[in-house]
Amino acid sequence: FGASQAQLDNPHGSDLNKYLKPGAPKPEFRKSRAAEPTVEQIQGDTLTSLAKAYWAPGTRQTHQPFSSDVVDQIYNNDIKGSSFSIKRVMMLEFSQYLENFLWPNFTSTTASLSHLMSIVVIVNEKFRERVPAWTAFQLKPEQFTAFFHSALTWAVADPGEICIGEQTKLVIFLDHCFCSMEVDLVRTQVQRLVSLPMWSCLLDARREAELKAIPKWKKYWKLLQKKDAKETPENLKKLQFERTFLSAMIQKFLTVLYTVQEKECPADIVDFVERFLILIIDLEALLPTRRFFNTVLDDSHLVVKASLAPLAMRPEGRLFSQLLEQVRFYTRFEINDQTGEPLSDKDMMSVHYARMSKLQRAVFVKYPELRSLALATIASIEDRDQLVKHFLSLTRDALYDICEYLHLVPVRNEEEGCKDEYTQQFLAELVISRHEKRDSQLTELNSMPLYPTEEFIWDENLVPGEYYQGENPLALPKLNLQFLTLHDYLLRNFKLFQLESTYEIRQDIEDVVGRLKPWRAEDGSVIFQGWARMAQPLQTFTIVEVAKPNIGEKQPSRVRADVIVHLGGGKDNIRQEWENLRRHDVCFLLTLRPPMAGTDRGFLDIPADEYCQTTGLMYVRGCEVEGMLDENGRVIEEFGSEPKPKFSSGNRTFRVLLDCNQYREDMDMTSQGGEDVYSSFNLILRRKPKENNFKAVLETIRDLMNTQCVVPDWLHDIILGYGDPASAHYTNMPNAIPELNFNDTFLDFGHLRASFPGYEVRVEGEAASLPPGQLLPPFRIGFEDIKARNLKRDQPGDDSAQIPRVLTVELVKVENRGPYPKNVPKKNTVRFTPTQVEAIRSGTNPGLTMVVGPPGTGKTDVAVQIISNLYHNFPEQRTLIVTHSNQALNQLFEKIMALDVDERHLLRLGHGEEALETEKDFSRYGRVNYVLAKRIELLDEVTRLQKSLGVVGDVAYTCETARYFYLYQILSRWEEYSAKLEQDQHKTKDMIADLFPFHVFFANAPSPLFHGSTYDEYYECAQSCWRYIQDVFTQLDEFWAFELLRSGLDRTRYLCVKEAKIIAMTCTHAALKRQELVQLGFKYDNILMEESAQILEIETFIPLLLQNPQDGTNRLKRWIMIGDHHQLPPVVKNMAFEKFSNMEQSLFTRLVRLNVPTIELDAQGRSRPSICSLYNWRYKALGNLPHVLNHTDYQTANAGFSFDYQLINVPDFNGVGESQPSPFFYQNLAEAEYVVAVYMYMRLIGYDASRISILTTYNGQKSLIRDVCNARCANNPLIGLPHKIATVDKYQGQQNDFILLSLVRTYNVGHLRDVRRLVVAMSRSRLGLYVFARVSLFKNCFELQPAFNILMKRPLQLHLCPNEVTPCKRIASVTAPNPVIVYDMPMMSKFVVDFYQNKVKELKVLQARHMVARPGEIKGHETGKGASRHPGEDRDSDDEAEGKNKYEEITNEVDNEEAAEVSGENKAAQALEKVFTQGEEQAEDQDKAEVEDEPQMETEDSSAGPPAS
Repeated sequence: FGASQAQLDNPHGSDLNKYLKPGAPKPEFRKSRAAEPTVEQIQGDTLTSLAKAYWAPGTRQTHQPFSSDVVDQIYNNDIKGSSFSIKRVMMLEFSQYLENFLWPNFTSTTASLSHLMSIVVIVNEKFRERVPAWTAFQLKPEQFTAFFHSALTWAVADPGEICIGEQTKLVIFLDHCFCSMEVDLVRTQVQRLVSLPMWSCLLDARREAELKAIPKWKKYWKLLQKKDAKETPENLKKLQFERTFLSAMIQKFLTVLYTVQEKECPADIVDFVERFLILIIDLEALLPTRRFFNTVLDDSHLVVKASLAPLAMRPEGRLFSQLLEQVRFYTRFEINDQTGEPLSDKDMMSVHYARMSKLQRAVFVKYPELRSLALATIASIEDRDQLVKHFLSLTRDALYDICEYLHLVPVRNEEEGCKDEYTQQFLAELVISRHEKRDSQLTELNSMPLYPTEEFIWDENLVPGEYYQGENPLALPKLNLQFLTLHDYLLRNFKLFQLESTYEIRQDIEDVVGRLKPWRAEDGSVIFQGWARMAQPLQTFTIVEVAKPNIGEKQPSRVRADVIVHLGGGKDNIRQEWENLRRHDVCFLLTLRPPMAGTDRGFLDIPADEYCQTTGLMYVRGCEVEGMLDENGRVIEEFGSEPKPKFSSGNRTFRVLLDCNQYREDMDMTSQGGEDVYSSFNLILRRKPKENNFKAVLETIRDLMNTQCVVPDWLHDIILGYGDPASAHYTNMPNAIPELNFNDTFLDFGHLRASFPGYEVRVEGEAASLPPGQLLPPFRIGFEDIKARNLKRDQPGDDSAQIPRVLTVELVKVENRGPYPKNVPKKNTVRFTPTQVEAIRSGTNPGLTMVVGPPGTGKTDVAVQIISNLYHNFPEQRTLIVTHSNQALNQLFEKIMALDVDERHLLRLGHGEEALETEKDFSRYGRVNYVLAKRIELLDEVTRLQKSLGVVGDVAYTCETARYFYLYQILSRWEEYSAKLEQDQHKTKDMIADLFPFHVFFANAPSPLFHGSTYDEYYECAQSCWRYIQDVFTQLDEFWAFELLRSGLDRTRYLCVKEAKIIAMTCTHAALKRQELVQLGFKYDNILMEESAQILEIETFIPLLLQNPQDGTNRLKRWIMIGDHHQLPPVVKNMAFEKFSNMEQSLFTRLVRLNVPTIELDAQGRSRPSICSLYNWRYKALGNLPHVLNHTDYQTANAGFSFDYQLINVPDFNGVGESQPSPFFYQNLAEAEYVVAVYMYMRLIGYDASRISILTTYNGQKSLIRDVCNARCANNPLIGLPHKIATVDKYQGQQNDFILLSLVRTYNVGHLRDVRRLVVAMSRSRLGLYVFARVSLFKNCFELQPAFNILMKRPLQLHLCPNEVTPCKRIASVTAPNPVIVYDMPMMSKFVVDFYQNKVKELKVLQARHMVARPGEIKGHETGKGASRHPGEDRDSDDEAEGKNKYEEITNEVDNEEAAEVSGENKAAQALEKVFTQGEEQAEDQDKAEVEDEPQMETEDSSAGPPAS
């Protein structure tokens, strides 16, 4: 084997310049970008040859036997030898080195250190790339215990035996193990390191004191000692090793840490200590690991020793100090380690007092001269300054005695050898830091400014830049599986949300400063050379009010300022945008003082740590707009009735509110001689309203932390991740409902029977004698198993008693609601599958219901049926619907309207109802208008009733008068009528009709009013008329409040709090408006969340708490979450938060990881079964609904194509595969042209444009395909634009009949390795899916294999049948005879041109010579700012109109055709001859002439594509 290392040059090759516009700056590729080897380099590399010989999948020859030399060689040359280069480790991981070579051949007895380390490094790499890491170990678990043990042994080995870099890798690996507690294999290993026996490494006195406090543990400890006495010596040694492991690691850490002295500071040591602190933080932040470890950590005094280390004082130690701060935060966390209960301020205070009085006792006993300290009140000595004054003056020996009394250091005679370890400085700091009074976390949080400032925004450790690849540690909180307390949960989410929004603010500020190009004139004034839409220079800034602080607070209660900007020049629409700044919009005030020299320097790509200095950005402060002032200085009301005020000048004044906490901090600085920040601002910046809701969300989280007990008891532990994951399942809830009316869920009795397989169904009551055909819904079902469980709960008895699986069914009598046709209720028409019925049953019961809905399984139908059942079964309860997008809310609403739910009970909050495809308006004002209109309609009915009865007076004037009319006139008549029927003892049926008092009123109903043959049927007719009248007056009663409330605002509030029963909003709206809703007294009992796997953890949590607790409890009864964690997660724009902090994990996904029971829907009705097989391997058991097999659409083939799905290999075009006009903006011209050519072909054989969508995995490719489409298709009446051109991420939740998918990448797989993205991409199409990709790259990817193995069973060249037209007659399973085979993109383009000309000829349209450029010459956008843009983010506008008006110029750059292209044309010509031979001979001659002409026509207008005009 060549032991040399392959030289990898820039992976993006030299051909990049072709794609840059003339004069465009060449992109610089940063170091972290070059981490991607190209295909050519992989193939010519030693690693690849080794992989082919030993382990790579898909190689033809058999592999050579395992050799440990190969492992050593690869480890020493390519892993350790390249100092753990990410690039090489990626290649090894991608080639399945772990799965096929390292793990299958691992034996603990023979494995070398390099074998072990190779496994560790690859596992770490899998975590870095966020692909499943433990799969290989779970498949072959026998060796795992031994492997883990040897990893531990090496982790505490002496520095001589193993280098510091390898130790760092082992620490990272351990951290990953502790963070994978849900994997049983790993959990059993790590639990042994953090259980009670680890207390054997505490000081004896300390351990005795701790055990004395908790008798339960003392008992366990004694048992342990008895057990240890019986162990064999080698077993005992192993046990001792595990127990002391973490404590040994801490000692090792301190040794390494103190090797850094004043002189030099090696980077690998800093990396090791940072990684170790992250491990400590993760151990402290999980209750199971923290319980015993926290005491051990405290006993090792790690925090005090580390804070006194020289590294903490050095500039390189900045991140180290931030991490240490986090460790300190968690060691002092407000939780009882034993029980896991949160500690209130009062509890913390008593702990603090106990410590202080113990200290006073120690001093009193040992040191009479400190009598003043021992007898002082605690309040007078608890501040740090006081303690420093008392203790820093003491001698070392005096301090040592006090510490020994407090069990903080070993007894005197034991420590003779380590005098230097316990210095006077250390002992004093130990006593002081242990006893100083600390503010509670909540107090700190409440005094924190919510807006980021300049120091915070450009701190790379907190807000990393866009190129984060997961390789270096960060001082960020992580979202893992479990949290300590609700407070901890909210706090971590608060910090992450704040940081994520800070990152976006940083991008906005950098963008604006770059556009404004500020420079300093001679006189020192700042001049803005450029112009920015989102920012304006300030004319003046004045603070107009600083209100007095509230009682007990230090900061002012309100700070107001006036900002004057000049909007005179510029475009009207920009002025309009500034004038439209609404209340609560957030703006930023900036102070820019560019340095004199910095005028010519570009503003792009400045490293974060130099940014403020280079651009002269001095201060950034946030503010919240209160409104714009008119010329008299009054705030203009938003919804005011006065006309818009006129302005005489171009100046506008905005009244803004500043952050009071920030103002106080700044004023303190000023009073100490700092600059007055507030007199220096010279720029105001606004942000897009859609992205600007961070302050409201942060305030909401902060409010939640300040309210008492908020989450319902049955959910509390599940949200924190503890206890029995199934405890909130409906079968385990004490209030499970034994009998349910399923309304219209079942279509007939057969459907009911089929829906409960495994249950015995008994029909009760009179219906038992009827044949099944006559049993009609609705049914009331009694569940005997629930009754038995509820009984068992109340009277605990024999546990082995069998729980019966029996259903009792009763028919529910349907009451007619009136004699008119409109009174017949709407019914459900969906035949639900048994799993869907189980989901509906679970959702109607109290508790937590989690429904996993794979693509096309009718998630929305289930959701709507649950809502309808709740609405009918519990009319007094209110249901809240929350979704991620407005589009999903609209789909839900459209389906709810098709069911029997009264419109007046529906309400939609937020802005997004515009897109509802109905003329009805469900927004607040729309509903108020509906109620008012309905009121008039009902009062008209009352007038008609009054006239029919001949009653005089204006009884239908208001709801109130109508109410009296009902009471005195209507009800009395009905009672009299009922009494007469009673006297008759219900015998004569004609009497019912004769005596009926409202004949005249119902004259307009279908006649005869009374029908039927029996007395009961007549009586039911009378009753239904009476119900109709009652309903009119009930509604008027409900609407009475709208007469009493006069203003629109009050009416909408009443509607929201009282009238509406089903309230819908997006999760963003819930977070923004929580405070408002709580103040109104908003209440609800049930929550249903759609798309819940796409909602950020915190945005899922807030909707649970939109109401104040009643008597200390939350009234929430049901929480139904519907989502699919196998599809894409929430969008997090910054990679660091997504990867390092795991912020993309939704609450839904976390609960699935915690094994909370889910119901997985198992029948899809979207795709052809063949297409479904491309993604159904990801689900437990995803079958097909009958219509996917039987409907004609699914039975016939796709016209013009041999196959219903195909993977089409796209080779390089002109030697180019993927390209990047700017970093992370990936494009692939060959694929773009190919996809558009196929789309044009589909249009020519008769497919509707609306049935075709073009998807791709990158924004760059999306804009390129858009450009190609605009040039080739947009202006052509025969073709036009496809339904959508979008990224896969944006298209989640949508579908179409035919999908053309471009995978873009040719060098490395990129983010498609995330299987969730693949699942979304494969599941968007109903009838046809055509994937364009570089097959050689994707086929070897381990995660994608199940899909690509199926795709590769079909030919990899496109097979066409051009003589078919839509709709097709061929059956789907039949392959077309002799298809046209397309080999590459130029051939396809040529083929489409000729095909088009023949079509045009058939249409006798003489446009055939207006052809566009050759394939591959369309200029793509070279936009795409350097930031990596998330393909699913909102800025990636989904607006089809973007780019409608600008058509690219098309230039012809290829002067002489390449040989390959000519051959492509010849192939196309032959293929076409085959197709059109049926035509007349004259047409045939013309064809030939044209085909022969074509290659010689080298002029501008020869082309490959239909006309552009």
